[in-house]
Amino acid sequence: MKLAIVGATGNIGAHIRDEALSRGHQVTGLTRDASKLAAHPQLTPKAVDNADVAALAGALKEHDAVLVSVKWTENDIHKVIEAIRASGVKRCLFVVGAGSLRRQDGQLNFDYMKGLGIEPPTSKPAMHALEVLKVVTDLDWTAISPSFAISPGERTGKFRLGLDEMVFDAAGESLISREDFAVAILDEIEKPQHVKQRFTVGY
Repeated sequence: MKLAIVGATGNIGAHIRDEALSRGHQVTGLTRDASKLAAHPQLTPKAVDNADVAALAGALKEHDAVLVSVKWTENDIHKVIEAIRASGVKRCLFVVGAGSLRRQDGQLNFDYMKGLGIEPPTSKPAMHALEVLKVVTDLDWTAISPSFAISPGERTGKFRLGLDEMVFDAAGESLISREDFAVAILDEIEKPQHVKQRFTVGY
């Protein structure tokens, strides 16, 4: 497939990029600083300001799918959607954070974190991005949330999927590696199971 990855040098975007390349896909890596992208025969680096709708739309044209992994504090979901629409690409996947997931007691993870005195700056904007996506009917979108904790680790390919409820392991922890998160994302792009839905992944 020919994939466009918006945020291809980010903590999660870089793993999505590497997983896509390892599967033999042609990747256009979109980032503000294309010099951060190492040369690869299947990778086309492009420097794009995501706030420039026309430029972003132009960079996205003629791709099979768009994968968006950005800081929603620095990006406008409305502009990104507008650019995807203008590009003519229908299939798109968005990373939206874990704040909007429900925990085992029914509480939003965002509210749970607030109760602990933690409020990651990206949580509210990511929750807003998901709410905006939920009413989009003309794109084949999918949103994906990581577990409560996502960090560098191993690529095992073994994990469980959920929808709006956070996935916990037998020890009561909600964890996923960035590597396996990328695997779940590429699995969804290759074999769509959650079109016009959000899903989550954890061990």
